[in-house]
Amino acid sequence: MAKRNSRTRRNIRRKAQAKVRDKGGQGAGQLPELSTLTELPAFDQLVCSSRQAEAFQRYCDGVDESLSLGCVVRLDRGYPAVLTEDEVFRAEFSAQLTKSDFSRVAVGDWVAVRVPHGHDMGLIECILPRESDIARWRGGSRGEKQTLAANVDVVIVVQALEKGRLSLNRIARSAVVAADCGADVAVVLTKCDSVSVEEVNAARESVCAVLGKNCPVVCSSVDDSATSGIEDVRSLVPAGKIGIMLGQSGAGKSTLLNALLGREALETGSVRESDGVGRHTTVTRRMVAIPNAGIIVDEPGLRTLQMVGHERGLAKVFPDIADAARECRFRNCTHTHEPGCMVQERFGANEQDSRLQTYLTLANEMRESAQTLDPDIVI
Repeated sequence: MAKRNSRTRRNIRRKAQAKVRDKGGQGAGQLPELSTLTELPAFDQLVCSSRQAEAFQRYCDGVDESLSLGCVVRLDRGYPAVLTEDEVFRAEFSAQLTKSDFSRVAVGDWVAVRVPHGHDMGLIECILPRESDIARWRGGSRGEKQTLAANVDVVIVVQALEKGRLSLNRIARSAVVAADCGADVAVVLTKCDSVSVEEVNAARESVCAVLGKNCPVVCSSVDDSATSGIEDVRSLVPAGKIGIMLGQSGAGKSTLLNALLGREALETGSVRESDGVGRHTTVTRRMVAIPNAGIIVDEPGLRTLQMVGHERGLAKVFPDIADAARECRFRNCTHTHEPGCMVQERFGANEQDSRLQTYLTLANEMRESAQTLDPDIVI
């Protein structure tokens, strides 16, 4: 069995490397030429933490080869593009890294990389420690966490206000993921020109009621590239910072990024009239350098965000409710009917409280998800 598993890993690696090298076939031949990409950041726009710089130096001290410090700025179908101080190039993985973390690299990762003599592709030797890890659960009882982006400072939750639809649950679960993964959170409500001013104000108040008054909420329209809405979005990610936009397809992420860039650099798509759900126009994870601001990671639309293993994030987003929950008589209290429930005692007087109801919904989902995982799964 061990030999077969080892052989399988080698075959997977050979196939992946062959695809990347195949300039005319189904691999790199269909990937965009890096020289044509104008939205990539410059190396001096990226900030490597002192902890990561020290880890890079320690790794270099332990090997004989000459290595460069690089940052993964794109993932095209899982194939990384790495930016160093001198150049940007496609990269594959060293044999040692393949054994454990093949294809686990994420946009935003800092890596130790080298370009072997006579090769036009780099070789990633080491993935440096992450300062933040924006990850979601993917799969069922035997699923795993998938990193969407690494070393991100702020998660921008993008939600369309088209036809007055607003999912506080969706916004809250994105905020919980962000908080759990070590990032700040902000909310951008797009397509605000499709509803009345009263509806926009009501939506903003609803978001603040759930996430708190300190959470930045920006309202933006699809055609207001010259208005304060776009400038407010720009201010969420100042120079030296990295943000990521999370939202469903059709939320307006690519349109928003085009407005920030001041040009139609990213493809946009239409949405279904029936439910406002859009097609996946973004298929690449990539860093986009924003003029007069920092960097935003463009992420394909996420249809679901499962609440698995994000209890820490839930407590950060709802600290007052979480503190009350710790004082409940029963450790497995559902905060709905049990005697001695401090959550109901302090917050249950208003059953229509959207903040409490959102907390209870997410807490219940996490509790049920934890019970369905296989016993050997570590989250």
